[in-house]
Amino acid sequence: MGSRSLKKKPSKRSISQSDRPAPSPSPSPSSSSSSSSSCMASNHFSRFRHYNKGIPAVMLIFFFLCGFVLLCISSNMWIRFPGVDQSPSIYTIQVVNEFPHDPRAFTQGLLYAENDTLFESTGLYGRSSVRRVALETGKVEAINQMEGSYFGEGLTLLGEKLFQVTWLQKTGFIYDQNNLNKLEEFTHQMKDGWGLATDGKVLFGSDGSSMLYQIDPQTLKVIRKDIVRYKGREVRNLNELEFIKGEVWANVWQVWPCIPYAYLQAFGSSLVYVTA
Repeated sequence: MGSRSLKKKPSKRSISQSDRPAPSPSPSPSSSSSSSSSCMASNHFSRFRHYNKGIPAVMLIFFFLCGFVLLCISSNMWIRFPGVDQSPSIYTIQVVNEFPHDPRAFTQGLLYAENDTLFESTGLYGRSSVRRVALETGKVEAINQMEGSYFGEGLTLLGEKLFQVTWLQKTGFIYDQNNLNKLEEFTHQMKDGWGLATDGKVLFGSDGSSMLYQIDPQTLKVIRKDIVRYKGREVRNLNELEFIKGEVWANVWQVWPCIPYAYLQAFGSSLVYVTA
């Protein structure tokens, strides 16, 4: 947000007696209007001349240039993003329920499935895992403990398969939804593994940059990449992802609140502030 300094306006100078128009004989009715206009014009010119002395020419040039630059920036934004509301929608949240949860779990990926079941990816070296958790009780019903060299990250469910990525590596895993057995290990094409989501057809991935990836779940190859921007500026540190009603929602790590990435577009339109 740009700062704005308040500058004190120059004080108006009193008009000296010598600058005032000399009294003239009373005009004839036919010349009254023109004489009055001439007197007013002379008076206004005198006031402007005195007022202008209080403003250096360099300041006038400075204000002109500032206005010109702001006009150019505003015009470019509307040209690049036609029809975009420059005032984003702001949402708040309300906690409606609370459930018990393992306090030792360093949650990195979390999703809700049917039958009040949660699937969870936890992080930290030596403590990373994929879990199936009962929502109401917080009980861990099944767990696949990962090797100590992996730091679990984003998790999503497509069909009956759980897809997971890992931090600082290009290694991902596929698990059976029912028993959490590891089905496959794969290498993805993102720079890192942060977040995962799906619309039921493709996988969406993030790697901590401003890039949103679309990944073919069969070949696990990137089929599309888009840079996420907000009001023309790249939004970096895209983290956890969710797909909600045609939009990919991204938590922006340590920088922004949650911002939706409009599906197949390159800008967000709403913000959600969540504070503890």
